[in-house]
Amino acid sequence: MTSGYTYRGAGVDIEAGDALVEAIKPAAKATLRPGVIGGLGGFGALFDLKAAGYTDPLLVSSTDGVGTKLKVAIAANIHDTVGQDLVAMCVNDLVVQGAEPLFFLDYFASSRLKVTAAAAVIQGIAKGCEMAGCALIGGETAEMPGLYEDGDYDLAGFVVGAVERDRLLTGADVTPGDLLIGIASSGIHSNGYSLVRRIVEGEGFAYDGPSPVEDGVSLAQTLLTPTKIYVKGPLAAHKAGLVKAFAHITGSGIIGNLPRVLPEGTAAELDAARWTWPAIYDWLQKVGRLDARELAHTFNCGLGMIAVVSREKADEALRVLHAAGETVGIVGRVTERKGEAQTTVIGPAGSWGQDKLWSVS
Repeated sequence: MTSGYTYRGAGVDIEAGDALVEAIKPAAKATLRPGVIGGLGGFGALFDLKAAGYTDPLLVSSTDGVGTKLKVAIAANIHDTVGQDLVAMCVNDLVVQGAEPLFFLDYFASSRLKVTAAAAVIQGIAKGCEMAGCALIGGETAEMPGLYEDGDYDLAGFVVGAVERDRLLTGADVTPGDLLIGIASSGIHSNGYSLVRRIVEGEGFAYDGPSPVEDGVSLAQTLLTPTKIYVKGPLAAHKAGLVKAFAHITGSGIIGNLPRVLPEGTAAELDAARWTWPAIYDWLQKVGRLDARELAHTFNCGLGMIAVVSREKADEALRVLHAAGETVGIVGRVTERKGEAQTTVIGPAGSWGQDKLWSVS
């Protein structure tokens, strides 16, 4: 008699999913914080805002992924950093509005669940949640043979935070004369990896080859440096009443993201000579033959977050951010808008406008 079809035979291993849940429970438990009700395993996750200390809160939510940086992790078989990337890309967007991240959920999808790799990813998510002060309270693991190539996986993250109604950051009070504080990035973060991979593979470099900018590590390890989580320092500065606005510098770079927090009639001028680019950008620019415009519209170029502060509060804001472990400095100012470009960066590489690039000698 011919045996019947089975779910395992179709490529889905329920026992592997159960094993993964058991493997990650300790990591998830380490992220618990006031407000969490219950733990992993339920059909839904509960959170008590009153127990978290809020009186008149607004909920702020965000969702994001890691993008094609995952292809580097998969090619290099290094899976313990992209989880932090996932958390960072979500929680950093909450901070921009002055919100505290409260709880996080993840979605992990693959063709065939490989428990060791998946556990490394989700343990990285738990580590990121600990760093951000939010609880990992749920998620979904999906096996979808035929939709993904064997060995591939994808990630999505979902975070919910809260801010007291009268503490919401909107940037509405930003005015000409305010200063821009740049907060250093840890590297490429999680944007522009389709271009990075095109350069690496097109120019014949190997991910397991030596890093061109760090001793004793591979190129993949440099490229997989996790996205910095900007929670403690920026929220401390906000709590102290020192910040008017934050801009999270992601895809489309400084030029594309800073205008999102600038009111009508204002513009920003930054001086690229006032901060240090991570060495990986010099390497990418050289081997990829990238001009300043391409860098500016693709990468964070060394600044993962920018704070807008009044001139009289700038010194204290710098002190608070530095005390929280951030590398910071004044990188520019807010001006009255007079032309088409709302953000201009001048410096060694030239002047970066939204529509044009004017080279300088």
